[in-house]
Amino acid sequence: MKWLVPALVQWGINVLGLIVADWIFSGFSIERWGPLLFAGAVLGLANVFLKPLLTFIALPLILLTFGIAYFFVNVVMLLFTEWVVPNFSIDGFWTYVGATIVIWLVNWLVSQLVWSVSDNRP
Repeated sequence: MKWLVPALVQWGINVLGLIVADWIFSGFSIERWGPLLFAGAVLGLANVFLKPLLTFIALPLILLTFGIAYFFVNVVMLLFTEWVVPNFSIDGFWTYVGATIVIWLVNWLVSQLVWSVSDNRP
């Protein structure tokens, strides 16, 4: 059960990142709280289970592009989340790119803040 609190905190951070992306981009839309909470969970689970597999598959391309292709693995995680979650849509390639950057930035900043004051670092 030691993993439960960090997992719930990370879920909340994902939800916050999605809220900020929805606020910034007009082509990014999540209807109501249910789909938003579900999207945070799907994004978190995709990052835990699907992202390592895709990273392994894309490893030659990631090495060839000096890591730039790894960014697009993150874009695919957001694309997968949009595909799975109802009432969630992202319109346009650049909205995906921008939303991925915003969600990453929110995740990084809030994680630094939360885990710097806690001994429960994941």
